[in-house]
Amino acid sequence: MKIKNILPILLFLVSFSFYAQSEKTNEKREKIKAYKVSFLTTELELTSNEAEKFWPIYNAFDDKQFELRHEKMKTYLRKLNDDNVNSLSEKEAATLLSQIESTDKELYFLREKYMNNLRKVLTAKKILKLKKSEDDFNRKLLRQYKEKAGKN
Repeated sequence: MKIKNILPILLFLVSFSFYAQSEKTNEKREKIKAYKVSFLTTELELTSNEAEKFWPIYNAFDDKQFELRHEKMKTYLRKLNDDNVNSLSEKEAATLLSQIESTDKELYFLREKYMNNLRKVLTAKKILKLKKSEDDFNRKLLRQYKEKAGKN
């Protein structure tokens, strides 16, 4: 078989494996998200009226925060890996630093808007309970991850 016949097949298989990995990551994220919704619902003890108003605000914030943290920041961090910093020119480093600062500001303003929106639908006490519940959830998830990693 000639190389030009094998190459398209090889490229297809490689691209399919990248797509499958991306699908697996999205599937894991959705499982974690469902687990988090269940956990927060139990912990917050929201009334049906509160839940109806809370979840759209929470989900919009969570999705945007994920996008900023994992898509934009991941791009920046890739540029910082493997001594890439040493190979950057001062101008490139300044540009990258500005991009990171800009994303940090976006995250800050996103969080500020989120808090303002939450204050319209939840009491201050429930907002604090939400913060604590999110921290508890993250610790629980990290502990499970460490236990799973320890078994492998």
